[in-house]
Amino acid sequence: MLAHHCGRLCARQSPRTKLEFDQHVLTCVLSCALEEVEAGEATATEATGLSRAELRDVLARSFPTGHFKASALEEMGEPEPDPEEELLRELLLDHALPGDPASARFAKIIARRAMRNDHLWQDLGLFNRTELSRLLTTHFPTLAAGNTQNMKWKKYFYRKLCEAEGFSLCTAPSCRECNDFASCFGPEEGENRLARIKNEIPLD
Repeated sequence: MLAHHCGRLCARQSPRTKLEFDQHVLTCVLSCALEEVEAGEATATEATGLSRAELRDVLARSFPTGHFKASALEEMGEPEPDPEEELLRELLLDHALPGDPASARFAKIIARRAMRNDHLWQDLGLFNRTELSRLLTTHFPTLAAGNTQNMKWKKYFYRKLCEAEGFSLCTAPSCRECNDFASCFGPEEGENRLARIKNEIPLD
């Protein structure tokens, strides 16, 4: 299932409906998680930010053939977010679609994957930034709507967190006058993680 989806993704067969897109994102995330599990870098719960019960539910609903053994899930600890991740998770949950379990689940996944070092779309295994923008617009519409200047999403999240605490992340009077403008607004280029997985290129 994951390998098949990698092929579809690299062929740029974009999912159309919300359900298809959600499935696509979950597959991307789980592909990255599986790679980290196989490399001994994390457990599936640590890689996704989901609890054992949540991960088991996702696998049962969307991936019944299974890539993570049930017995292995039982041996995993529950993910414990650090304070930074917890703040980001709360920000996302505050803007999640009301009553939508998928939005709440993606809040946990995004907050956990954002702790990685790449662009957020790469952290999630997505094909490009456009897919990330679609994910955020779909599940966190009020939060996404505030990014009117097309700031890089991680930078935008941390700006929102700083605003909530009552201070600014930058001392420049405006973004246009900031020496770090490119780091906040420049292009988010790079290789898609699933392409590397598909081509059997080890992750850094």
